[in-house]
Amino acid sequence: MIDNKTAMKIIETLNLIFKYRTYTEDQEIPEEKTVLDDVSISIKKGNFVGILGHNGSGKSTLARQLTALLQPTDGAVFIKNMDSSLPENIIPIRKTAGMVFQNPDNQIIGNLVEEDVAFGPENLGVPTEQIWGRIAEALEATGMTAYREQSPGSLSGGQKQKVAIAGILAMEPECIVFDEPTAMLDPRGRKEVLDAIWHLNKDKGITVIYITHHIEEVENADYIYVMNKGQVAMEGRPEELWPQTETLKSLGISLPFDKELLLLLRQGGMEIPARIQTGEALAEYLTAFGAGKY
Repeated sequence: MIDNKTAMKIIETLNLIFKYRTYTEDQEIPEEKTVLDDVSISIKKGNFVGILGHNGSGKSTLARQLTALLQPTDGAVFIKNMDSSLPENIIPIRKTAGMVFQNPDNQIIGNLVEEDVAFGPENLGVPTEQIWGRIAEALEATGMTAYREQSPGSLSGGQKQKVAIAGILAMEPECIVFDEPTAMLDPRGRKEVLDAIWHLNKDKGITVIYITHHIEEVENADYIYVMNKGQVAMEGRPEELWPQTETLKSLGISLPFDKELLLLLRQGGMEIPARIQTGEALAEYLTAFGAGKY
């Protein structure tokens, strides 16, 4: 785990405000809707940061701000100290922070897996001889080397998402923002993608910002922000947030069953050791407890 006190900030938002403008044919003045309202967050280099929130909470709009796909209406976003509102910073920012969306079909454009992975670095002007090396490394990191000459259309949903991740990885960003990347996947594909993302963070040192409404996907994150109505409603380490069950529920977030069960048992007076944190560990403990081994 990265030490938040000493790690360098890679992304920071300061009093970020973003408003959508909508027009109709007979309107002279557009209507404005505030989607992000005074959002200040700080992402440390090398951390795995979860951003939780129900649909409409502003979390996906925030994701686009963190990769300069959108610019602030007011306030500021800095990616590696680069102001996202300055046009000259857009390309350097996108080299620093990549983004993976929830539907991999929206990101895959190549006829072959290796062609798709090559697309990003080609657009960045990376020399051809370097691109081949990047393709090989990105496919190896995501476990997709064996599929490099296959058509993306022949792959499963989880495999497609890993190709999309490899395409971003080949651009060699320091940070990747994942916007609900498992939303369209079955349980197997979901696990495959999550394992690949954790590998990038823990083994490759890539900063991960993971947007989701599934709390179990970020239960081991270094830090978590909870969004509601365009604002940061809660923030902290997982062990600081999980006990606040009622507050999380009021924000549309529910704890995984095993975590909620552990909380209820402890609140009910059962002395369960702090090391017991998962359903599997709880089952083993209760079995041993019943057998008189504790």
